[in-house]
Amino acid sequence: MTEPRITATYWIETAFPLQQAAETMAGEQSTGTFVRVPGETDELREAHAARVEELVELGEVVAPSLPGSGLPKSGDATRRAARVKLSWPVSNMGLSLPNLLATVNGNLSELKAFSGLRLIDLTLPPEFLSRYQGPQFGVAGTRDLAGVYDRPIIGTIIKPSVGLSPEATAEQVRSLVEAGIDFVKDDELQADGPHCPFDARVSAVMRVINDYADRTGKKVMYAANLTGEIDEMLARHDHVVAEGGTCVMASMNSIGLPAMKVLRAHAQLPIHGHRNGWGMLGRSPAIGMSYIAFQKLWRLAGIDHTHVNGIDNKFCESNESVIASARECLTPMFDPPHPGCEIMPVFSSGQSARQAAPTFAALGSVDCMFAAGGGIMAHPGGPAAGVRALRQAWEAAVAGVPVADAARDAPELAAALGAFGG
Repeated sequence: MTEPRITATYWIETAFPLQQAAETMAGEQSTGTFVRVPGETDELREAHAARVEELVELGEVVAPSLPGSGLPKSGDATRRAARVKLSWPVSNMGLSLPNLLATVNGNLSELKAFSGLRLIDLTLPPEFLSRYQGPQFGVAGTRDLAGVYDRPIIGTIIKPSVGLSPEATAEQVRSLVEAGIDFVKDDELQADGPHCPFDARVSAVMRVINDYADRTGKKVMYAANLTGEIDEMLARHDHVVAEGGTCVMASMNSIGLPAMKVLRAHAQLPIHGHRNGWGMLGRSPAIGMSYIAFQKLWRLAGIDHTHVNGIDNKFCESNESVIASARECLTPMFDPPHPGCEIMPVFSSGQSARQAAPTFAALGSVDCMFAAGGGIMAHPGGPAAGVRALRQAWEAAVAGVPVADAARDAPELAAALGAFGG
């Protein structure tokens, strides 16, 4: 029986011969070191060495992208870029995401042979599902809890990020739920500080949400940021459940994959995975990893939603990267009959009614959250008009109606286009 393997795809830049550079990567992250050692037998290499599965040259590079790289002894300083695909037997690291990460993204970026090295994709065998649960709710379960179908879930973030008391936070949430919002989340900076303790904040916010649900039948989803030590997160989750909440949020980079696995095993609610800190991994095209690779680890660990930035966002990420990440969230990781582990992409970061049409055109789906802060709160007509404008913009996008035409019969949308026309 053939042993299952994991596959990782990289972009590399090097002055060394490409095949030699690829084999250096494979050796460093499996059986080899800088010299052949006595224990590295042919049998051991056959069973455990990483393989170079693909090597595609992408052209010459004028200057090194990163400092500290070396040159081959031949003295040839010609640098080339390439795409490299490596594979490893699962038995090298076992069914362990932390050790998988050490294998595919360990010491590679420090190797002197490379002036650039970036992980761009991962493919995992379904055997990992025997240890990791994947998302519990995903797209369909999140829609059921939010009561929103056939359109994006419209959301926003509590601002200012920090400084509000539990009572002031609840009052802001009151204005949002009365405006018809579907989803509200804590900012990632707000967790359990002394000015706004987690338990008090959740209790105050849920009183507002539960009262609105009792009156209208609509229960707004509130992602309470429970990021902390593992025991704190589990206790905070249980408090959200006790108060009738329908979502929790955790900062993925802050807690790590093992903690997320523990939280997912305990959770009765969707986990909103916040990606803050990913910019350190993803901003440079010459190092780190793509979000396409990154989010697969967290989907398997158990998140149900994750941020992907937004079209024409306030940060540095290109629209192409944003949409590629969002599409990947909705793309199955595993073939049937295994679960695909699809999750809900969350568009955010400077979004308004203007981005609805290009987002839908690029994504080709309404399976997303569309979170706008200023795009709702700063609407000239107030938050309720801001929410209506976003819905009107998405309705027009799905119907194929140009947003300017739709705005003629939608005053809230017209006002939004005027206010957010930059």
